[in-house]
Amino acid sequence: MPDLERDVQDAPAAPAGASSQLQLDAPSAAPVKLGRSIVVTSGKGGVGKTTTTANLGTALADAGRSVVVVDADVGLRNLDVVLGLENRVSKHLLDVIEEKCSLDDALVRDRVRRNLLLMPAAQNREKDDVPEEKMALLVRQLQERFEFVLIDCPAGIEQGFRNAVVGAQEAIVVTTPEVSAVRDADRVIGLLPRNIELKLVVNRVRPAMVKKGTMMSVADVNAILRLDLLGVVPDEREIIIATNRGTPVIDIEGSETGAAFRRIARRMLGEDVPIPSFEDKSNFVTRIMSTLGLGRS
Repeated sequence: MPDLERDVQDAPAAPAGASSQLQLDAPSAAPVKLGRSIVVTSGKGGVGKTTTTANLGTALADAGRSVVVVDADVGLRNLDVVLGLENRVSKHLLDVIEEKCSLDDALVRDRVRRNLLLMPAAQNREKDDVPEEKMALLVRQLQERFEFVLIDCPAGIEQGFRNAVVGAQEAIVVTTPEVSAVRDADRVIGLLPRNIELKLVVNRVRPAMVKKGTMMSVADVNAILRLDLLGVVPDEREIIIATNRGTPVIDIEGSETGAAFRRIARRMLGEDVPIPSFEDKSNFVTRIMSTLGLGRS
């Protein structure tokens, strides 16, 4: 059985002048170098925001960075399930905001990566229960302790969206190559603060469908959204397998989806990593099968 007390004690120590309790009127101490706060958003549900948050968090942790992933989807809470940490959650971000527990009490450390922690959402509360100014302060305190603060934004553009965005300095807009998803992403882009840095991830791309003209291409998507392209993630069955296991898809050997998330993390760290086109290979396979006499007659 996991030792929750030990995990809490092993959490990154707060720098001098930083408190593990939220204090809105706390006097500013010596300057503290802040980590990057990044909201993962889309507008539409079901496009892969939570999967993206979990896998980028684990990939950044594997690169040696200290990372906290924040589940801002109050009332639902799925990030803990994707990471396989649901049985280790005892406190949540509203407990911290309402000063029922300390920051350390609510943070849950990943089972494998010691430099990856989760701030869970409350499952039995409402999004309107979260004051925006307190959420901003929570994110700020996490920035004082972690190099990356990744915020998993809930679907929609109501209070939950505003809570997730309020403390973010950067945004990763996730969309799938579907008209409804792209339209909702465009709407969200217009609602994000003007000073926020925006990047685009196109998720669940199926090259065979793109070639047939039954799915929008990445170029089609970005002709509408006009954002810097951070990455393209192909759709494959390993995503379902990983989600059911409660493990990041980047840990599945040979997964193109996992490899795509690792490349995105490298770009976030400033590396110049080419974005594969994921061209459809079906014609090549068909020719080989035909040559070997394996095609259907």
